[in-house]
Amino acid sequence: MSTLRAAPDGFLVVLSDVKSENERDYLSWLTTEHVQERLGIPGFMAVRIFRMPIDGGHRYFIWYQLEDADVVDSPAYLARLNNPTPWSRRIMPTLENFGRGGGRVEASVGDQASSMIFATALSESAPDLRGVLDMMIALPEIRAAHLLIADLKKSEVRTNERDLRTNNSSFAALLIVESESEKALNEALAAVSSLPRSPGDTTVSGLYREVFSLTN
Repeated sequence: MSTLRAAPDGFLVVLSDVKSENERDYLSWLTTEHVQERLGIPGFMAVRIFRMPIDGGHRYFIWYQLEDADVVDSPAYLARLNNPTPWSRRIMPTLENFGRGGGRVEASVGDQASSMIFATALSESAPDLRGVLDMMIALPEIRAAHLLIADLKKSEVRTNERDLRTNNSSFAALLIVESESEKALNEALAAVSSLPRSPGDTTVSGLYREVFSLTN
């Protein structure tokens, strides 16, 4: 189980569906090359990787903690995005239902990272988003909750790596809730079921289990 870093100001979340036949190559690339490369970029502090089962494979949820939102389109990061490795060039076209968003951490409550999360993409028009966090952390067995606000302009910059994929989407706001209890997470998900969702929620919403983490 990973440890929450102290009050990071920025984030980047990347999601994609990986078919079973591609998963071994994908995991090798992700854990031995890709995230190592990303954490070598100034401003990338840590990464946590989660997944959930879907028909024919898994959906992956990659959550980077950044020093601040400006890292999302920093010159150093864009340089990497515009010069993908040969392995990245092979992997990117295989990723389906791709979602990506980065920006600022609006608020976090609780300080215990957990091996399970639920995530859902909310519309910024949802009422009292910060109040949602207080509601989440008050629920039994919820250890932490986070509200992330994406900067769509930064998130949707066109790069050579982006052009390798046939599908790209983003989201306005992301709610992440952490617990060691699947029952508690399902209850938390039910508690926010009436909130307006971002159009990108189809690539996000679900209950994920952590499979890997790395910290600078």
